[in-house]
Amino acid sequence: CLTVWRAILSDTRLLQDLAEVAKDTALLNGVLMRTKEEPNSSELVTYAPFTLFPTAVPRGVFEQALAVQTQYNLLVDKISQDSEFLEEALASTAESDDFTGRLFSIYRQTIKEGRSQSVVLGLNRSDYMLDQQEGLPTALRQIEINTIAASFGGLASHTPDLHRHVLKVAGLSDLSHRILDNNPAAGLARGLAKAWELYGVERYSNGTIIITTRINVFFFPRDIPTIRRKFEDVSLGPDKRLFVDGQEVAVVYFRNGYMPQNYPTEQSWETRLLMERSRAIKCPDIATHLAGTKKVQQVLARPGVLERFFPEQPQVVQQIRATFAGLYTLDQGQEGDKTVAMAMANPEQFVLKPQREGGGNNFYGSEICRVLEEARGSSKRTAYILMDKVRARASVNYLLRRGAPLQPSQCLSELGVFGVYVRQGTDMVMNECVGHLLRTKSSEHADGGVAAGVAVLDNPLLV
Repeated sequence: CLTVWRAILSDTRLLQDLAEVAKDTALLNGVLMRTKEEPNSSELVTYAPFTLFPTAVPRGVFEQALAVQTQYNLLVDKISQDSEFLEEALASTAESDDFTGRLFSIYRQTIKEGRSQSVVLGLNRSDYMLDQQEGLPTALRQIEINTIAASFGGLASHTPDLHRHVLKVAGLSDLSHRILDNNPAAGLARGLAKAWELYGVERYSNGTIIITTRINVFFFPRDIPTIRRKFEDVSLGPDKRLFVDGQEVAVVYFRNGYMPQNYPTEQSWETRLLMERSRAIKCPDIATHLAGTKKVQQVLARPGVLERFFPEQPQVVQQIRATFAGLYTLDQGQEGDKTVAMAMANPEQFVLKPQREGGGNNFYGSEICRVLEEARGSSKRTAYILMDKVRARASVNYLLRRGAPLQPSQCLSELGVFGVYVRQGTDMVMNECVGHLLRTKSSEHADGGVAAGVAVLDNPLLV
């Protein structure tokens, strides 16, 4: 296989033919997206960007990421129920970052009024990179956990057959078994369906699932009415029931709501509060949304904090902690001052992270110094956390995008693992790892995902 691989990389004509085959196969397998020119049109689509070849991933760390996912599901759920912890962890950040502060204000209001729904649905994705420093074993390092709008489960379900076919055409079919079957969309849909079912048990009628975005498709195991709407389309009826177009809403899946621009008006914030107050099952509810913030991630890395959520479970604590990168506070005080000095002295070793999702928000190198210098003497720095930069090893691949030339790139990859859980009161009804996602980008880009136009879809080739 190594001989064939080298021959492929040196044959420009063969690479061009493989790229055309790959694009056709993507179209045939539903690896599709709407175009930048017509983002709201269903009449015009193109292939979603992807790698020409799957990327080698060590089987051991891949299996480690899958094995820890159900524990991360439990951790997120436990955090969402611990109001004292969320207050302690986010108080300073909520004061310095307006967006986090607005979310936290909604959270405090719902806690004051009391939770209106006992069913909790979590669809999350934990993202990792491989730390591959010279002379050290490859280590799995968590970048973040997405508790809202954990995307690409649908497209990731279609890419294994795409890359298997490319390997077959390239004469590398012996490697196809190293690409695992993967169907996170089915698992995510099962979670939504279970929540819908439990709402029906409590309400005696199931209602509708509403998805707050333009585009999202789930294939449910039975006939469940699903609609897509904007925030302003919902209303609150009797007994805190949520309605849209005259239909009672059972589950609200937030496909947006994780960036400040998703709340352009005061009405947008009022509607988010209205939905949180309603009896509809929110995915995520505001507490789970906050559990996925960067500040919470940093606080969890402190000694003894994981033990708060998993008392007398040292194996679980170790399993989760083994995935942590170095994380450092920027709160006011001696410890935060020490973090600033460390970052200013060696900015290339770190990543500065604000409380934002969606890619393209982090700061690197000299930009870290600029941001921290601007925040000197103020509480603005508490809106960020500092993380060790993961030292991943680049590999050669070809990134296929519409209109882009076919050329080799030094690439870095990020592995995501999807988790689903459903809790009813104190009973954990469902807790599963339901699939994975690999995204790859050129090493010349420090930050940014697929939606940001930087990364592309990929598959792990287990080695």
